[in-house]
Amino acid sequence: MNLLSSLRDCLICRRAASAGDDPDDADDGRHESWDLFFGLNTLQAATDFFSELNKLGHGGFGPVYKGLLPNGQEVAIKKLSLTSSQGVREFTNEVKLLLKIQHKNLVMLLGCCIEGPEKMLVYEYLPNKSLDYILFDKRKSGSLQWSQRFQIIIGVVRGLLYLHEEAPIRIIHRDIKASNILLDEKLNPKIADFGLARLFPGDDTHLNTFRISGTHGYIAPEYAMHGYLSVKADVFSFGILVLEIVSGRKVSDKSDLLTDTWSLFQLGKQLELVDESLDSCSSSEAAMCIQLGLLCCQAVVADRPDMNALHIMLSSDSFTLPQPGRPGLQGRVGRWTTSDSSVLTGTNDSSILTNHTKPSTASSTYVFSRNSISYSSINEGR
Repeated sequence: MNLLSSLRDCLICRRAASAGDDPDDADDGRHESWDLFFGLNTLQAATDFFSELNKLGHGGFGPVYKGLLPNGQEVAIKKLSLTSSQGVREFTNEVKLLLKIQHKNLVMLLGCCIEGPEKMLVYEYLPNKSLDYILFDKRKSGSLQWSQRFQIIIGVVRGLLYLHEEAPIRIIHRDIKASNILLDEKLNPKIADFGLARLFPGDDTHLNTFRISGTHGYIAPEYAMHGYLSVKADVFSFGILVLEIVSGRKVSDKSDLLTDTWSLFQLGKQLELVDESLDSCSSSEAAMCIQLGLLCCQAVVADRPDMNALHIMLSSDSFTLPQPGRPGLQGRVGRWTTSDSSVLTGTNDSSILTNHTKPSTASSTYVFSRNSISYSSINEGR
């Protein structure tokens, strides 16, 4: 009951704030906040008792179902699995967090359900599902044109910039990946799933933790190996996501996406990474995105750009990209890897990396100008 009361008070404050009222004077409208609490019978009816036909997917939190409310609104209902390794703490974290933040590139929470053992979140329904549903299906990926992929990258940057710098409290998502980027009817991206997010009150910029959360392949090496968590962990995950969007390849595939990208970049053949299912592409934008992805995945934390810098670059007509340093990988045998905590201090020295040659210094910068963009067949540049 304490959880229910706490969430009710959060919902009342949100309703009062959106109406410009004083939360302390909202007693007369307290009953109105309950329309953000859905009854279990309402959600059962909306999903045909959580029919498999209405199931949209399944994550660590539990299954997600499509539902139709009595007023005709389509919703997505995330149901906390009773056997889930993520429990009430993650549920409460996500509800309270989403009540504090609102942005066009973040999924909108409509309400929740807490009845007996059942705990559910009710979100806006996004008809194009998640990015991975289209991007990694060879039958569908060709329909995701380059211009749409580029706008998805920009939208995710804006969402993360809000979380890191503009929200009422700094938020680190900790699980940025293709399956957590949802797409609306116009393929605008919305960041979802805040169950693992960490809040940073005050002026704190990082913390050291022994509880590592996230998805393998996207987790920044300093966080995975040293428990060092900062906004740059999200930047690393975003860098991997960018490389996936450009290439149409999963980071979890047998071949190593980050290693392959770095090798191609060293040889000046980075455009070979571009998804072959694309009929056309801006080679200039693709090369820029690949270099941005590598900059975000650098082993030295301090060398990674923050979301503000990325947003400025993507919003500018022309800018200069620095040469990326070696990427950080998560301790794979036979690969280069961060070997001590100097990656946290900004020391870009080859002693922190092993089993790899130094990067080429033939070109230290890449100048990008939108005036020089021209669309051409990707196959012409292979």
